Amino acid sequence: MSLATYAVQDQFFSPAELERIERLGDGLIHQQATTDAQLNANIRVTRVAWINPDPEHSELFARIGAVAQRLNAQFFNFAIDGLEPLQYTVYESSEGGHYGWHMDSAPSNPRPRKLSLSLQLSDPASYEGCDLQFHFGADIRDAPRTRGAVIAFPSFFWHRVTPIVSGTRKALVMWASGPAFR
Repeated sequence: MSLATYAVQDQFFSPAELERIERLGDGLIHQQATTDAQLNANIRVTRVAWINPDPEHSELFARIGAVAQRLNAQFFNFAIDGLEPLQYTVYESSEGGHYGWHMDSAPSNPRPRKLSLSLQLSDPASYEGCDLQFHFGADIRDAPRTRGAVIAFPSFFWHRVTPIVSGTRKALVMWASGPAFR
């Protein structure tokens, strides 16, 4: 059996829930994103804010945890048992937003990231460019842009977000971790 490249759960959140998540994210303090290995300052141009697993956000974490567990069981079968804080991500055309090829490793995290998830918050008609893409040898695949789609993929797969041409793209990015791979 081969490992799935990525999995998609459409309409996991209602339009009203997506709007609430967006309002929550827009109300947080945003900062310029960095990477653990920021070798090139231009590899990532985006603003982010963090949503922590506190009582106020327990329902959101429970829902994200449920979809992570379901997609993992159906497509990847990793041993996962925790979620990191959620990252609210904003790509602006006025800033040249993008994120070059990378993997979602986190050397500062004592438990390996195993499954990465991205919740598409923006209507795809509201921006151009800014595609989430996966690199598999000579093959580059675009993830769906459907508002409300949750895209899950192994954190060790190469992926990027292409430069945004116009508009604004917002996403909620999540990582499920677990014990070391064996």
